[in-house]
Amino acid sequence: MNQAQAEPARLPRADAKAPQGLELRHLRYLAAVADAGTFTHAAEQLFITQPTLSQQIHRLEQIVGTRLLQRRRDGVRLTAAGTVLVDASRDVLSLVDHGVRQARQAAGLGRPRLRVVVPPRLPDELVLQTALALRSAAEAANVDLAWIELPLDAEFTLIRQRHADAGLGWLATSPDTLPAPLDAMTLGEFEPDVWIPATHPAARRGVIGLDELTGLKVIHGPRRDSPGTYDRWLDALQALDPRFAFTDPPLRRTLSATCAFAATAAQPAAVLTGPAVIAGTPPGVIRIPSRPAQHMVQVSIAGHPLTATAALVWNGDLPRPLQQILFDTAVGVTPPAPASLPPAA
Repeated sequence: MNQAQAEPARLPRADAKAPQGLELRHLRYLAAVADAGTFTHAAEQLFITQPTLSQQIHRLEQIVGTRLLQRRRDGVRLTAAGTVLVDASRDVLSLVDHGVRQARQAAGLGRPRLRVVVPPRLPDELVLQTALALRSAAEAANVDLAWIELPLDAEFTLIRQRHADAGLGWLATSPDTLPAPLDAMTLGEFEPDVWIPATHPAARRGVIGLDELTGLKVIHGPRRDSPGTYDRWLDALQALDPRFAFTDPPLRRTLSATCAFAATAAQPAAVLTGPAVIAGTPPGVIRIPSRPAQHMVQVSIAGHPLTATAALVWNGDLPRPLQQILFDTAVGVTPPAPASLPPAA
């Protein structure tokens, strides 16, 4: 490979002082195209024409001095340089938005706002308790709430990059090991529900071992809904059988529909939900079973080996009054410890 082939394609600089021509709209446009995947969809979301958007992206590439996007038949793909600039653009845009909101609040033009991520497929009871406690604490502090429904990765990137202020999610590690500037309070341990064929020997016992579970085709996913718990539980099962792999649901529908498909599978199949109930079920609490499909039985996993720690996570750079709202919310949501049984007579 000669030197000309090794060097990346570069565009001519518009002028010697071109970087000074960079504007926030250029960064917004690049981020929009990266998120939408096509110029057409991005232009629609930005309420501008596609030619205008293309011209502005071309101008940005001139300012930077290299290609940021690869145009393809199925859309666009970021180059290495484009990926770096998109990540930086999101940080800058988030900081600007945060600064504008703070300036408006300082001028008395609006109430403080707390942006909270609530990922899909969280346990309903957890979401309900958190939403009610958070609303009560926010109203008392004269703060507005903005809800965002997006998946949260194990690193809570949305919060670290200030696209959100706080969020409900699953901890992959101890709260003390979260990267700065994140803070968190745990809300309890949760575990999945498991449904297996009624003909399986464990169905009569009501409990299945993890080693038995690896012998079944296990429908669990998709991974993007909760990558942290998905990967941790996959590791636990692969420790028993390195060849084990989860199967995605045939259709993204309800638990009842998923169990119905599992009941018709060619080989014995189980359905593993995401974290759904408080792990271990405290003494005195009856775990009410449901029957979403014939020929499938709900069981628990022996020893409760698959658990996930629910947590309320927030950016430690938030103003102290907003952090206090989140702290008070977490204290109000934390499930009580299981009551100890009275000593035998």
